[in-house]
Amino acid sequence: MTENILTRIEGHAGIISLNRPGALHALTLDMVHAMTEILLKWRKSRKVKCVIIDHAEGRGFCAGGDINFLRDSALTDNGKSGRQFFHDEYQLNHLLFAYPKPIIAFIDGITMGGGVGISQPAKFRVATENTRLAMPETGIGLFPDVGGGWYLSRLEGRVGPFLALTGARLDGAECTELGLATHYLPSEALTEAKMRISSEDVDRIDGILGTLAVTPPEARIVGHIPLINRHFASDHYEDILASLDAEESDWTMKELATLRSKSPQTCKVALRQLAEGAKLDDFADNMAMEYRIGSRVLLRPDFAEGVRAVIVDKDHAPKWNPAQAEDVTDGLLDAIFAPLPKKEEWKPL
Repeated sequence: MTENILTRIEGHAGIISLNRPGALHALTLDMVHAMTEILLKWRKSRKVKCVIIDHAEGRGFCAGGDINFLRDSALTDNGKSGRQFFHDEYQLNHLLFAYPKPIIAFIDGITMGGGVGISQPAKFRVATENTRLAMPETGIGLFPDVGGGWYLSRLEGRVGPFLALTGARLDGAECTELGLATHYLPSEALTEAKMRISSEDVDRIDGILGTLAVTPPEARIVGHIPLINRHFASDHYEDILASLDAEESDWTMKELATLRSKSPQTCKVALRQLAEGAKLDDFADNMAMEYRIGSRVLLRPDFAEGVRAVIVDKDHAPKWNPAQAEDVTDGLLDAIFAPLPKKEEWKPL
């Protein structure tokens, strides 16, 4: 067990608190293993009737995965330890998705990447005025993994591709409106919510959260959904760029500038990922697909370069390779999505 994961049982609730405040509780491989271990233990426990996932001290719920670890793997061990990270993290994501007991995730703060992966599988997802949720992977040459192909592809209209490509941040009200959160509570009500969930009948969880919930502010994204549906209508990235470029408005110019800063490879990968994910009936199949993608993208030039530009050197001037959308060929995408050798394919726990 790691000190970055705190676990306890209160009443009939098992509580997992992320405890890495200096990194906004970003997940390390040790944290993934610790969460998996306790969830497997509690799955068999008669004492634990539900599981709460929250964060301990500090800001943020979970800022993502350990990106520096993944980059070091790409640069030093040909991606071996990075693939292990993806493999085990995705097993945790699936364990949460298939868990037989109710899970309540309190996404009170920054919730990105890996944080989305451990909260979206929860039956109850509680947003607050502090929530800021995003899948920003196109900015670092990765892709919206940890189940992004499943969750984003099932959002209203073309909101999923929009979020995947732009990395736009959603506040708690927007998360609630889109269904990424099930309840909106003021942050000062969270302590009472957890106490009541731990002590009252497990069948009362929805009622408890509903009683403590408040009406969220206006969800700003709603006003943009017609624009999103029109300009992000295609699964071909060049069509999206052309559509935005053809209309001179503050919104289209802003989104076009955002896309121009992203990895063309990642954007095309994300569009295919969501299109394929929408066709799948089994979450495990989605995670197997994402593991194939992750195994290849980890070693592509854009990932190490994107992390360098955004996190290491912070010059925010990545040199993408390929640099232009039209140079990301169907052949390259086919290779990224191709099946792995059978013994290397991802499988759930």
